[in-house]
Amino acid sequence: MSPAPAVLPRPGTVSAPAEQEATSSSPAAVPDRAWRTIVWDDPVNLMSYVTFVFQTYFGYDEPTATRLMMQVHTQGRAVVSHGAREQMEVDVQAMHSYGLWATLDQEGQ
Repeated sequence: MSPAPAVLPRPGTVSAPAEQEATSSSPAAVPDRAWRTIVWDDPVNLMSYVTFVFQTYFGYDEPTATRLMMQVHTQGRAVVSHGAREQMEVDVQAMHSYGLWATLDQEGQ
């Protein structure tokens, strides 16, 4: 004798799961804080090259690019751009393509 077939609910009678408000402490869950691109000091690139990259990619004038380069050189890092996460990811990737060390993080951390 075969077992009795399972009784399945009829289509249209199954209720959807209750929606729950997403709560997360991850940085991506806090949309109202801007992201930033940080360039780090490295032992490879010349100061003149770093200044050139800041002028070429970001469009900074020479005094601004030089000030940021000196901040990288003396303090070990400088915040070179702020904005939406996607754009900061593009900026970080661009800095990597120029051979600079760069990361992104969310402001206020």
